[in-house]
Amino acid sequence: MKKLAQSLDKYRAIFSIGLQNTFVYRWNFLLRSLFALIPLFGTVFVWRAIYSGTTGTIAGFDLEQMIFYFLIVLLVDNLITPTEDEWQIAAEIREGQLSSFLLKPFDFLAYRSCIFIGSRLIYTVVTLLPVVAVFWWYRQYLHWPEHASTWGIFTVSLVMAGAIQFLIAYSLAMLAFWILEISTVIFILYSFEYFLSGKLFPLDTIPGVAGTVLRLLPFPYELYFPVAVLMEKIQGPQLWSGLTIQAVWVLLCFLLARGLWSAGIRRYEAVGI
Repeated sequence: MKKLAQSLDKYRAIFSIGLQNTFVYRWNFLLRSLFALIPLFGTVFVWRAIYSGTTGTIAGFDLEQMIFYFLIVLLVDNLITPTEDEWQIAAEIREGQLSSFLLKPFDFLAYRSCIFIGSRLIYTVVTLLPVVAVFWWYRQYLHWPEHASTWGIFTVSLVMAGAIQFLIAYSLAMLAFWILEISTVIFILYSFEYFLSGKLFPLDTIPGVAGTVLRLLPFPYELYFPVAVLMEKIQGPQLWSGLTIQAVWVLLCFLLARGLWSAGIRRYEAVGI
């Protein structure tokens, strides 16, 4: 019990340091969040134009639901999406800064997890005002869940979505053990993620076999799934199967991150850094 308490104190201190270091970039976060609103306004404009030619729904979404969908996407994106974590970790590996971390009595993945949580907390607090302002501006499109239990399920899904995003970013950074410049790999993967995570359009618009296969990949569970849960677009057996798949992807991403770290650190030590 004493060792557990000491371990918790250690990572609590790391979390506190992460908060302090991240707070230095608060103005950068604020400006980034403000400029991130521009694509949202453009998206709303485009979908209004699309719906002007129809009186029905598209993939089960009417215009109000579609705008609400992208508002929740903005909220979820602010809450859980990593901000340059993979670049920072890769730089620590590439520049040899990792050596100092190896001498310290903590797990590197746990250390980076504390940094990630701290940065998301600061980012959320700093960008809260612009997000609230946008929600107020589009308040006529807000349709919150009818069932209180949806909020609890959404929170669980949101945490798992954040874990998947962070672990993928961490795994990408591990490639720096073998590749000097990982930007191309990051660009390729994030291009797929942007298209297939639901950030560009609701994945309900992808029908048939393609939609079924897509729902087995990790990308929908990084963004689309928690958003659809909050909108109560996914319910019943489909909800529980989705949560199960999301949990499986969290485990697989964790194992991938651990495996790449173990293999990479052996190579890191072998070259005598």
